[in-house]
Amino acid sequence: MKNDLHPEYGPVVFRDNTAGTAFLTRSTALSRARGTVEWEDGQTYPVIDVDVSSASHPFWTGKSRVLDSEGRVERFRRRYGQRSQ
Repeated sequence: MKNDLHPEYGPVVFRDNTAGTAFLTRSTALSRARGTVEWEDGQTYPVIDVDVSSASHPFWTGKSRVLDSEGRVERFRRRYGQRSQ
């Protein structure tokens, strides 16, 4: 394997500010890290703030809406389907 070819792979804390949660994992995304945070184990890790995680995404929280696809298709057909050709 060539040296200095691959990015560093190490522990990173991803923090979701909208849900108020954070999780520690390993990643190569250190270039976007903004500062550091002290984790529960007492060590300091780089932190990356994310907009959406499984703690705040509507699909994973159960707050997702089901789209009425059949009603939307019928409305489209009523509006544009009977035009003169």
